[in-house]
Amino acid sequence: MNFADLNWQEMMDATVATLKMIVFSGLFTIILGLPLGILLYLCERSNSIVIRVIYSVLSLLVNILRSVPFIILMVALIPFTKEIVGTSIGVLGTIPPLVIGAAPFFARLVETALREVDRGVIEAAQGMGASTNQIVMRVLLPEARPGLIAGVTITLVTLVSYTAMAGQVGGGGLGDLAIRYGYLRYETEIMLISITFIVILVQLLQMAGDRLVKYFTRK
Repeated sequence: MNFADLNWQEMMDATVATLKMIVFSGLFTIILGLPLGILLYLCERSNSIVIRVIYSVLSLLVNILRSVPFIILMVALIPFTKEIVGTSIGVLGTIPPLVIGAAPFFARLVETALREVDRGVIEAAQGMGASTNQIVMRVLLPEARPGLIAGVTITLVTLVSYTAMAGQVGGGGLGDLAIRYGYLRYETEIMLISITFIVILVQLLQMAGDRLVKYFTRK
């Protein structure tokens, strides 16, 4: 097959589908993962036995979800996904498993970024009578901003690879295109173009994330 004979409209549709999966799943991943990461950080430092038990349970749950390979997780969540969005295929059907797979991963990155905040800054805020909410919103999150942006970048790049794997079970997007044409039909050109688009997408995400980290590090 010549490159001129390729169905570029189908290629563009697959690219748009991949972008939709990344944008929507990334948004919900941040919405769920950020507070979960903050909660893990706060619970770990509590002296209360009850809260420490809660931390142990949450930490175990996060570790379990992070340990399951995404493609297996996606298949296991098919009944749940159908209950939530009414389908387990296409862009809509990939979002719940993408979020469930990526949110625990992002939560750990958030927890790690918050751990890097200078303890002296936190103690100074506590000494001035700041509440836990004020410390989180005015000290922890602003101080950890470069690390949090780096965490978002890593998570989005991970979601790109997840969307490619989702193509094996009807998820659509560039991964689905590469598998259907490049693997099942031996149309190498389509597979190579799909891979190229995925690589370009990852590079753009990484470059944008690196620029933001550098910007907020200088401030």
